[in-house]
Amino acid sequence: MNKNISKVVESKYLIPFILITSLFFLWGIANDMTNPLVSAFKKVMPELSNAKAAFVQLAFYGGYGTMAIPAALFIRKFSYKSGILLGLGLYATGALLFYPAAKYEMFGYFLASLYILTFGLAFLETTANPFILSLGDPSTSTRRLNLAQTFNPLGSLSGMLIAQLFIITLIESNNYSPEAYTLLPEAEKAAIRTNDLGIISAPYIGLGLFIIVIFVLIAMAKIPQKEHHEPIPVRAAVKMLFKNKRYYEGVLAQMFYVGVQIMCWTFIFQYVDNLNAQRAMDNQLTATWFNMAAMIFFFLGRASSTYLMKFFQPARLMFVFALAGMGFMLGTILIGGTFGLGCLVATSVSMSLMFPTIYGIALRNMGDEAKLGSAGLVMAIVGGALMPPVQGAILDIGGGGFSDKLFLGYIPEVNLSFVLPLICFAVVAIYSYRSYRIHLVD
Repeated sequence: MNKNISKVVESKYLIPFILITSLFFLWGIANDMTNPLVSAFKKVMPELSNAKAAFVQLAFYGGYGTMAIPAALFIRKFSYKSGILLGLGLYATGALLFYPAAKYEMFGYFLASLYILTFGLAFLETTANPFILSLGDPSTSTRRLNLAQTFNPLGSLSGMLIAQLFIITLIESNNYSPEAYTLLPEAEKAAIRTNDLGIISAPYIGLGLFIIVIFVLIAMAKIPQKEHHEPIPVRAAVKMLFKNKRYYEGVLAQMFYVGVQIMCWTFIFQYVDNLNAQRAMDNQLTATWFNMAAMIFFFLGRASSTYLMKFFQPARLMFVFALAGMGFMLGTILIGGTFGLGCLVATSVSMSLMFPTIYGIALRNMGDEAKLGSAGLVMAIVGGALMPPVQGAILDIGGGGFSDKLFLGYIPEVNLSFVLPLICFAVVAIYSYRSYRIHLVD
């Protein structure tokens, strides 16, 4: 039991807290408007393998790994506000580049646009997370970040809804089975491809214009600076970070956590497609609605865990959630069917507290050097880039379908591929256990 009576957000920090928390909503939109694109591009461009289609996530989350350290160094030299404005500018630029990508109909151009877009998200996350941790009593910092991160799934729900209403339901290639699509005349396929790529790009262009408006509003606002001294030299700060086991183990755990999140929310579409292949055409499941249900569970889990941290140690609570996630993954892999799909949806409850809790534990009591430490934790988001292609490769073991090969006589490839998320949950469980038993984080 860990009853903490300190205020999560003090009144003097309320306005900057609200302003910075709005950024969590904004990158949630981009994250979950992008997840369905793996499935969408596979349908629009059937020549792509499952692994190549998952390069969408490699490009998206690879931008975090590329830009996290430059973002941290920029913020150390200038200010939080400068980092936010540069991040918003890169975010808008990447989104608007979807227009020429659609015009030239090149998959690589879309990947480049997503890569630049996440340069901006790397700046925003590197800035926002440590800033929220610093706004008040250190004893409530993990709860405060969980509270701010509660608005992230609301943005994610918005992104999912946009993807469903303005991409998935509108692309023409979604009306054909892969076999029927390949049999269409070349001219008709070319027309569908042009139409569908234009549809995919439209929400991103609109998002880019919206981000420009937010840029102007933030530029006009006053963001307080928390530091009033010269920071420790970068080389000395890096040495300090590498000596901190709780920190670098947290970076590793964060990489595996982001991997499990992106895999579960990306490949739920393939999981549903495999179930639909066994169902009548008038009884098909809609993957996006299950993905949105997962996000609602995620939101409820994050809100409830923020409250529970008033009474229970964050590391112990995360350990329980990680064990539950492993149980849900086993149901997804071994039982399958609609029950397995339900387990896959419920997994989001287990994931809900992990990102901010790992962040808070890893950066606990770091002070100003949390800026540089934040870069490592944002770089860890590269787990969302590296792991989906591996899961896609598992899906490709027997061919381009989702159940070309059965394991143990009944487990299709799409089910087996969730062994990777199962391993990721185990890594988070180990870090949680070490945090409260070895690193003694209260």
